[in-house]
Order: sequence, then structure tokens, then C-alpha cells
Amino acid sequence: MFTGIVEEVGRVIALRAGAEPRLHLAAETVLEGLRLGDSVAVNGACLTITSLDKAGFAVGLMPETLRLTNLGALRPGDEVNLERALAAGSRLGGHFVQGHVDGVGRVLAIRREQQAFLIRFAAPPEVLRYVVAKGFIAVDGISLTVTECDNDSFSVSLVTYTQQNVTLAQRKVGNSVNLEADILGKYVERFVRPQSGGLTANFLAEHGFTGLGRPE
Repeated sequence: MFTGIVEEVGRVIALRAGAEPRLHLAAETVLEGLRLGDSVAVNGACLTITSLDKAGFAVGLMPETLRLTNLGALRPGDEVNLERALAAGSRLGGHFVQGHVDGVGRVLAIRREQQAFLIRFAAPPEVLRYVVAKGFIAVDGISLTVTECDNDSFSVSLVTYTQQNVTLAQRKVGNSVNLEADILGKYVERFVRPQSGGLTANFLAEHGFTGLGRPE
């Protein structure tokens, strides 16, 4: 589990293809306390450390990870957002981020509004169904608040600190980003959607509801 508060911007050393693809990253801050087998979020994707030294670490990339994220397009020298897993008792500064990327979005537009940096993203339907104005979303592992959304896209606003400490401010129109919707929205949908023979359907029937409106 993560918070979406980026601890460090790391750098890609190498992306090795083959039967067991591995991503090698240079880092400093996040190395403190890390051990082999620990989880770390790389651009929002939860990955397992397979090797570790004083200069950085390597993580394995599963086929599912390559299908659902933009990590396969990384090149040596590219910067990535890094965050260690949330420790028990730590402050939760962002929101609960699993590191399970739901899909890849695309930068549609970028503009400035005084000191704010406004970015609009196109997103697939399976992500947008959980996006609401003023709700949370993780973009490349960054916990952000949605400022606007419609059926095809959503916008976020970056304050000065965020601009200076994550990779998102360097994105260009057309660039891809990893998206993870708020897990709370997924659970709410699961619980309130009537299902044939399911707990929700039975509960509604027992209490006289024909849908999600008033009881009969």
C-alpha cells in the first residue's frame, strides 16, 4: 500500500528485455531501509525489488505489468516517480494507493493559471467510471485531486511544490501516464450494484426497494 506522495525522482539505468524483463533504477532517498523482496512504487506501479546496491535497485516486470503500464516504453536516462511502501504508523498525506495500475492515459492539454500547472488527461472508460470532481486519482503514482471531469477526460492542478518534485511537470501533450482510480470508488460500486442472487439484491428485496430509490 502507498500514499501517492512521491519520495524521490529516480532515473532509469536500463530496461532489460527477455524471458525475465528487469528495470534497473538509480536512486538515493528511497534506498534507506529497503531490502530484497520489498515493494516500491515506480510511476505508480507496485514492483518487487530483485537486486539492490548503494547506487540503486532493480525490479522484475511481469507481462501483466508491461500490458497495463507505460513502463515498457522507458529508456535509459528517463526519470520516474518513486515511493516506498507505507509503513505502519506513518502519516497518510495522500490517499490509499495500491500500486495496481488500472490503465494508461494520455496528456491532452497543459496550461498555466498563475502559479498552478493544469493538465488534462484522456483516460479509458474503465478508469473514468470511478473519477469524480474533487476526488482522488493516482497519475504516475502521484496522489492528485481531480478538478474537472467529463465522459472522456479529467483535469488536475499541480501546486509549485508538486511541479518541482515529480516528473509530471515535464510531460508533453501526447505523453502516456499510468492511472489508478481510488479503491474506495471500486468498493462502493461493488456494494451498491444489484446482482442477481447476490447480497445487495437480497438486501434490497427484503427491505422493499425496487432499485436505489425509496422503498415501496
